Amino acid sequence: MRYFISICCLIIVMAPATYAAKIKTTEDLVSAMQKKYGKSWYRTATFVQKTTDYDKDGNQKISTWYEALSVPGSLRIDFTPIKDGNGILFTDRKIFSFKDGKQESSRAFVHPLMILGFDIYKLPAAEVIETLKALKFDLSILREDTWQGRSVYVVGAKQGDLHSPQFWIDQKQLYFVRMLRSDEKDGAQTQETQFNKYVKLGGGWMAPEVIFTVDGKTVTTEEYSEMRANVALDSKLFGPQYWTTVHWNE
Repeated sequence: MRYFISICCLIIVMAPATYAAKIKTTEDLVSAMQKKYGKSWYRTATFVQKTTDYDKDGNQKISTWYEALSVPGSLRIDFTPIKDGNGILFTDRKIFSFKDGKQESSRAFVHPLMILGFDIYKLPAAEVIETLKALKFDLSILREDTWQGRSVYVVGAKQGDLHSPQFWIDQKQLYFVRMLRSDEKDGAQTQETQFNKYVKLGGGWMAPEVIFTVDGKTVTTEEYSEMRANVALDSKLFGPQYWTTVHWNE
């Protein structure tokens, strides 16, 4: 009996260390995330988003967006009123903007929040790694920290550096919680994104609160409602040429 108790105690003491030892590199982290959710994470999702923008004086502008997600790679955002035909489409590593039902512009664009929050579970691991490198995250840096009282992995920046491109992953649930990086204009300001208040959804998770800050000051918040996973969506929904003819929320 004494031997059995000793073994049990040893297992309890060593278990966390053994788990932590498995993740030593960013490649290990991506692999662990995919192993945990690769088979269960939802392929599609829809939700309604309350968007609050804050100007420099703290004044608020509130709008409602309808969003449809196809994992990996596509996100459609329809601004209200829907009948006006305004919105944004992310697909095929491009961003398309629409005004009055017509395509206004398009350009190459990889959405880092789509990669970190959703696509990371469904894309081939090698493609994830190459995409993260292209987004200028230093994948050679992986450390542990805490965020909102929970243990996290931090990729891209050393302790005390809250300006370099970096993303934070919850250690227990292995979902994305935070990203920081310098602004694209001159690199002087620090932009931060937080995914908060996660809830389980369709074999995965979704954060119904998203906060964007610049140099610590909140500039935009997003609140999600009516979240649904594995919704049957017409593939044309994510085709720019079908912007005004196919909708999910009618």
